[in-house]
Amino acid sequence: MTGHVPRVYLDETISAGQTLTLARERAHHLGTVLRRRAGDALLLFNGDGREYRARIEHLDRKSLRLTVEQALLPARESALSITLIQGLAQGDRMDYAIAKAVELGVQRIQPAETRGVKNRLKGERLEKKLGHWRRVAISAAEQAGRLIVPPIEPPLALADCLAAVSPDDGLGLVLDPASPTGLSGLSPATRVTLIIGPEAGLTDAEISLAREGGFKAVSLGPRVLRTETAGPAALAALQTLWGDLG
Repeated sequence: MTGHVPRVYLDETISAGQTLTLARERAHHLGTVLRRRAGDALLLFNGDGREYRARIEHLDRKSLRLTVEQALLPARESALSITLIQGLAQGDRMDYAIAKAVELGVQRIQPAETRGVKNRLKGERLEKKLGHWRRVAISAAEQAGRLIVPPIEPPLALADCLAAVSPDDGLGLVLDPASPTGLSGLSPATRVTLIIGPEAGLTDAEISLAREGGFKAVSLGPRVLRTETAGPAALAALQTLWGDLG
């Protein structure tokens, strides 16, 4: 089969010449959904900064066996390192924010509990949600050609997120629709930590807390954006200004 070569994330060591066996779920997706066959090529990645060309040797409903042919070093990761502190959003909005952040080259995602959060995640519910977000990030990384899957940390209170930020994390930005400062007026940076509020936005007190922690308040223009739009819009603008978009 010619055309698009599927990318598959594997959470294990990969090396040229290796034979790997993938389990039923992967075999079903590649064989039934993507209609791959023995002899077809795949691209594998595991977060080590490389991509691996592989060939399917055997595929049935229960398993898939492939051989790793070559390690590749494509240049797809931005020189701009961005940590996203994303206010927790409900349901699909958080999934969308995570997926688009991964597509746009973010290096790390820290969910933040803000004042309006109800039913804080903990215990088994937290582990289940983190696993779900991880799968969202993996799917986005596979689609976007990323060489890493950005880690998604357990949610922290916004104050704790701010306390964990160090000078090594670079320029701190907090999105504030009332700010007169736009991204284009800032001095270029190679590392950025960006705070995006939840559905209802950050309170004045939370924005003040971020500013007291050294973050600059910035806006994206005259229109009010939803939380699942604001993050991707800001990331795209930053990557265009200082990264690898455009």
